[in-house]
Amino acid sequence: MDYLYIILIVVAIIVVWFIVIYNSLVKRKNRGKEAWSDIDVQLKRRYNLIPNLIQTVKGYAAHEKGVLEKVTQARARAMGAQSVEEKAKAENMLTDTLKSLFAVSENYPDLKASQNFLELQRELRDTEDKIQAARRFYNSNVRDLSIKIESFPSNIVANIFKFKKMELFELEEAEARAVPKVSF
Repeated sequence: MDYLYIILIVVAIIVVWFIVIYNSLVKRKNRGKEAWSDIDVQLKRRYNLIPNLIQTVKGYAAHEKGVLEKVTQARARAMGAQSVEEKAKAENMLTDTLKSLFAVSENYPDLKASQNFLELQRELRDTEDKIQAARRFYNSNVRDLSIKIESFPSNIVANIFKFKKMELFELEEAEARAVPKVSF
């Protein structure tokens, strides 16, 4: 009879251990999804600012049509990207085209002095900062999930319930991604 109690206690401990590990994996996976949602919100904000920026520049620099078209195409590609890796590549391309757009604006003093342009540039810079913060939060959650999935003994539970690692959202370094400064 004593052995039966010992066996029941051991089984109960194993069941509780399984539940605790499973719940921690679910929590980390959901935090990763939530963090990705934060990134998505900021990227959508960025996408919504770009048409206004293009319209403002178009009014001052109508003959810079090629640059404006590249920005529009890069925005469309970024909005259509599905995987985290595709999204990262498309965002890097969009950032490069925006740099070109801001470089073109240097040639138009009236544009650089436009209050609308300056406000859009400020909002875009603010959005870029928020994207970086959201990306760091997402990547730290993805890292925590990956560690839990790979670490013993939680890897046993992760394998049984088929938990998958999430992709990191890698962008260019902050200096390379910074919105170019327009000096007056």
